[in-house]
Amino acid sequence: MFSPLIEDLIRALRCLPGVGPKSAQRMAMYLLEKDRDAAGLLATTLQQAVEKVGRCSRCRTLTEQEVCALCSNTRRDHSMLCVVETPADVLAIEQAGNYHGLYFVLHGHLSPIDGVGPADIGLDVLGERLSEKGDEQEGSGIRELIVATNPTVEGEATAQFIAERARAKGVAVSRIAHGVPIGGELEYIDGGTLAHAFNSRTVL
Repeated sequence: MFSPLIEDLIRALRCLPGVGPKSAQRMAMYLLEKDRDAAGLLATTLQQAVEKVGRCSRCRTLTEQEVCALCSNTRRDHSMLCVVETPADVLAIEQAGNYHGLYFVLHGHLSPIDGVGPADIGLDVLGERLSEKGDEQEGSGIRELIVATNPTVEGEATAQFIAERARAKGVAVSRIAHGVPIGGELEYIDGGTLAHAFNSRTVL
């Protein structure tokens, strides 16, 4: 129906999460018909990001610097390390505004059935971070590891794996709580979330 270039554009847009054939077609038509300046800016910016954005050598989040702004910030608590699955998780925690330590991004979770092992998600690098003694900026190194992997079967297995190895290095380990959201009503909460909330209950 469309020319080869337009078909290629539609197929390319379908790589985005949640974008199906119809959505990709609408996006392509909008960019070509209504806003070619925006299309050009999008293409240029995307190309620059692909070429210049890599992973921080310390926490592995996305950045165009060797060491990201969070890791190089001397005002953050360098004795606390929060382990997350994706760079998007870092943004979510930062937007919440109540955590001031450092991060380590796995870029996934353990999944033996898919052939994803510890080295594939950087757990060897994490082990090295936990073994560091620190310097004047970082004090005595990592003293507390906060595991903030997702509350899925794979996320929980990854959390347990990390916790065992961190404790073996003498690092205190905690897990972020999962349960009933503030403002939520119990009758609308799914059974799995309720069960986790009961198992993670705390003393008042």
